Order: sequence, then structure tokens, then C-alpha cells
Amino acid sequence: MLLRFPLRLLLAVPVLLVVQGSTAGGGPPPGPASPLGDPSWALGLRLYRALRSDSTASNTLFSPLLLASSLEALAEGSAGATATQVRDLLKPPAQTAGLQVGEYLSEALKRLTTANGTGFHVHASSALFSKQAPALGSAKERLTKFMLQQRTLGKGGAAEDHKQLQDWAEAGFGRLDGAPVEAEIKAKAGALILANAMRFKGLWEREFGQDGTDRRTFLGKKYTKVVMMHRAGLYRHYEDVNNMVQVLEAPLWGGEASLLLLLPFHVETLGRLEKLLTLELMSGWLEKAAVNSVAISLPTANISSALSLQKQLSALGLTDAWDPKAADFSGLADHGKGKLHLGGVLHRASLELTAEAGKGETELEEEKVEKPKMFYADHPFIILVRDKASGALLLMGCLDHAEGEAVHDEL
Repeated sequence: MLLRFPLRLLLAVPVLLVVQGSTAGGGPPPGPASPLGDPSWALGLRLYRALRSDSTASNTLFSPLLLASSLEALAEGSAGATATQVRDLLKPPAQTAGLQVGEYLSEALKRLTTANGTGFHVHASSALFSKQAPALGSAKERLTKFMLQQRTLGKGGAAEDHKQLQDWAEAGFGRLDGAPVEAEIKAKAGALILANAMRFKGLWEREFGQDGTDRRTFLGKKYTKVVMMHRAGLYRHYEDVNNMVQVLEAPLWGGEASLLLLLPFHVETLGRLEKLLTLELMSGWLEKAAVNSVAISLPTANISSALSLQKQLSALGLTDAWDPKAADFSGLADHGKGKLHLGGVLHRASLELTAEAGKGETELEEEKVEKPKMFYADHPFIILVRDKASGALLLMGCLDHAEGEAVHDEL
């Protein structure tokens, strides 16, 4: 199921970065921790690959941080095999010494809230809906810790439940248009429906140039004419020649978050690159990225996605949670009474790529751009947004298709 949200991400140049090896002002501040020990990255890459195994998937987008936080809330209210399977989804390949997953995810959510209105504007909501289920009063503190609202589905059938879920998602996005929830949820008595929604608007540190009349061809699943935005500046950049991919990192205004782009060298679908993706490879790319002069061209685009995640989460090992007989969410219900199971996981996200930059009193240093490398994104690429302080993965997705006037083959 696909949902729509508008998001704006504005590319910026780190002002304390280096060109061709020389530093300005002592070099850039230290970056966030490696993704290798981060539960949001662990879940994000696993789920992204599972979603993209469907050949019909297009413009996939979701928030690993929101989903990981909600799943951790369920894990803390579950027991036995159910708890183990949920936590295995969040287990990174390299455990960080002393990392308390629940506390880490809760703090990352708080940072997302406090940073809102700086380099980005975000509307994020999470809710746990229950259907003819015992009261969840004992779980209130735990759910609040992960910013999970408690909601009750009415006594109506699937159509009424669907409308209630759709209305909640739209309210969470400020009533702005988004991809509709298309998956049909048939909630039985005792069902829990987990729902997440994020609309993200980021602002680049320095504005891109854009001519609304200058349309270029985006070579996606369908060839379309789109408005491109351009900028030459200093960016963290790496070229993996063996895997034929460019890696670009650009911070948003104020340095609170950064945008990561993975662009194949040549025009192709993302299948080859997606099969390569691992946390180890991503971590290595980020370590090797260095500040260079880069000339960037990106399409202005809206990326919107509405997803039903039961199939993918089941394939990743979450099996008992859906079975009313096997699921154990006894820690959520008052006094452990009643039988609860997971009836669905719905996720809606939206991102808008525009040329807009943030505004503030900070004076940006002049950049010295020399012989810039080309980063011309006129074909599909992968997008990630991460919090610079915690390192949490806020968004992950891709642009397979950019909306625009169709390009017809005249040969």
C-alpha cells in the first residue's frame, strides 16, 4: 500500500570542509557513530531489501527510526519467542558496548522532536490501534516513552477500520495529500495495528539554482521531463569504482541532519546496487567519504509511499506475533489479561526534494570550488536521511520514477 507525504530536502555544503585535502577552520566536526551498531540502520537496510525484492516496488520510502522505536515498544511488552523475534529485527551486526536499545531509540525520537524547525520540518506520528482487545492501561508509560498513541478501532468491519486508519494518517500529516492506504486490514478480536507516519521537509545549507523552464530527462522506470536543480560546492563524496556507485553526503541547515545519496555510475535500475547493500559496506563508504568539490544536479521530486509491512516483517523472522495462539504480548494488557496479537503494520512516509535552503543568522564561509566532480542524478538513486548527533536513520528510500511529462521514443 502506498501513501503520500510531501517532504523537502535542501542540499547544503559543510562549511568547515576541505577541498583537495586542505582544511578550512580546522576541519569538519566529528561525525555520528558508525551505522554498524545502530538498531535503526540494522532494521532499515533489512527491511529496504525485503521491500525491494518485489519487482513492482517503486519510490519506496519509510522511517527506520519510527518503525524501530514502535517495535521496541512492542518488544518491551512481549515475552518468549515473540520478544526474541521482535528484538532480532533490531539487532545490528556489531553490538555497541553498553548500548540500551530502548533508551537509545527513545532519545533519538526526542532529538527528532527538539531539532524540528531547524534544518528540517517534520510531522511524525505513531499509534497502536486495538480491536476488541483488553485495556492497555499498564502499557501507557511504555508506549509514551516511544511516542506511541493509543487508539481503539470501532466495532465496525474492515471498511470502517480502514477509514479510521486513513483519517489518522492524514491528520498526522497535517491533512496534506499523500499516497492512500490501500492494504485491507481485517482486524480480528484482540488485534493490534501498528501505524507510523512521517512527513519530512529538509532545508539545504546553501540554496540550489533552479530554472522552472529548464526541463531535463529523468531516465527512470519511465522517461519523464523534470525540473533539475544544480549546485557546485564542497561535499563529502566517495566513488566506489569496484561497485560502480557514487556516495554523496550533504548536511541540512544547521548540521542537525544530513542527506546521503547512492547513485550508480551508469543508467540502470537499482537492483544491482540493492543486492550489494549491507551495513558493513555502508559504513565503509561513509568512512572513506572525503570533502571534495562536487557539481550536483538533482531532480525536484515528491517521493511518497504507503506500505503494509506484514509480509516483509514475516520474511525477516517475525512470525509468532501475527498468530493469536502463539503471540505473547502479555506485558501490554492490564494484569496480563486477554490474548493479543499483531494484526497489521502500516507505514506512510513522504519526502520532497526542492532547491530551498534554510534561513538564519549564521554566516557561511566562502567556498573554494576547483575542478568539481560530477554528480548528475538523472537516473534512479537511493536516499537516506540520518540524524547527525545520534546517527539514527530517519528515512530510507529511493527515487525510481520522477513525475513529469512523458518522453516518447520518436525513432
